Amino acid sequence: MVGAAAVALVAGGAVAAGARAEDDVRCLVSSAREFERARPEAVGLDTDRLNDALRFAKDRNRLNVQVFRNDCLVGVGPGNELTGGTPWNIWSSTKSVVSLLAGIAWDRGALDLRAPIDKYLPPGLGDTGHRSITVQDLLTEASGLRVSAFTEGITGVFPIDPNSAVQALGVRQDHPPGTHFSYSQRSVDLLSYVIELAINEPLQDFAQRELFDPLGIRRSDYYWARDRSAHTYGYAHLLIPPDDFARIGLLVANEGHWGTMQVVSSDYMAMARTPSRTNECYGYLFWLGPGCAEIPDFLPHDTYAISGLGLQNVFIIPSLHLTVMWTGIFGNISRQGLAGAVQNQAELPYEFFRKLLAAFLHPPIPDPGPYIEPPAEVDPRGLIDTDMLLAVFGIGPDAYPGCNVFNCLNEPLAAPFSDTPPGCVIVVCLGSEAPGIRE
Repeated sequence: MVGAAAVALVAGGAVAAGARAEDDVRCLVSSAREFERARPEAVGLDTDRLNDALRFAKDRNRLNVQVFRNDCLVGVGPGNELTGGTPWNIWSSTKSVVSLLAGIAWDRGALDLRAPIDKYLPPGLGDTGHRSITVQDLLTEASGLRVSAFTEGITGVFPIDPNSAVQALGVRQDHPPGTHFSYSQRSVDLLSYVIELAINEPLQDFAQRELFDPLGIRRSDYYWARDRSAHTYGYAHLLIPPDDFARIGLLVANEGHWGTMQVVSSDYMAMARTPSRTNECYGYLFWLGPGCAEIPDFLPHDTYAISGLGLQNVFIIPSLHLTVMWTGIFGNISRQGLAGAVQNQAELPYEFFRKLLAAFLHPPIPDPGPYIEPPAEVDPRGLIDTDMLLAVFGIGPDAYPGCNVFNCLNEPLAAPFSDTPPGCVIVVCLGSEAPGIRE
């Protein structure tokens, strides 16, 4: 199905003299289950070359790929029919969803981005240093908390975290808040808790009503994991179907606008896409600009992305009116072993976008040539921090007093996996009783 402008073009088969099809064809986003579609040629792309890019992505472990131009779905991966309705862990792309919720709470006047979290935390929870962290510090990953990405995440993958927000308040601060970028997982768990306190209701209830419902994402579509104190994880563990993940990407690409609704204000979206003081590649839990995270370095300067482990991405290029969503299991190729595979995640996006931009009837940039892999500098051994792992058991300098896997601040803890619905295991939800899109 195509929008009114696309119908006029595709049915009529012609455009005004001197006009380009891609300037005239537009589709509408809505809460309907199906995206509006257009022929690739109607939006300035060659079908055969576009399909070549999509086949390349499939051969590189991309389980689902969706290419939009002017909000029209113009290209889908060969396996999309099998995977589009299946919830998949989008890992750190969850962070960008939390950013959208922070924006909605800010729009409602419930959340002050400049305020220290002291304003929202219960009295006595956390020390002065942690309570001085601002909401904006959490949004820009400038909390100053010590980072060990693998160790911070493993206790959520094997769900033994007693209370991820309280655990964050026990992690040492290596830097004063607001002075240093450090990609902390715990800090976004803390942010999701702060938003919940600010709005005075469970985060997922707020998310469903204010964000997912307007987009046509049903509560039965997805699973968003909670820790054993029932606090929603912010850093990862939103398992959502690619068809719904694409909706979130289109909302962002449309500056928070969806149909007749402004779901998130354009003012907030502009701030979210503004480089932070501590990292020019990072805004409010979004990656910004070519060469940042997995964004190929030859793409236009206004490119930004939602990014998760294993290459769960939405790439948005406003100047090309282009949005690409994909999910899968890594797929990048490195000649430098594990260190190269961990560090150099841009190889697959680079080669895919070479092919995709070559599919334009009027290519916007010259071919940048093959990917050249930089030297690996990451030491995989540095991904594990023993102190942070022991903290979950109430041991060591990163433990919060009175919080461990058996008890946290004298509050009852649910059993591990008790929050997990049937058929959901870490990465995916499968089976007739599992969440997912059924029609």
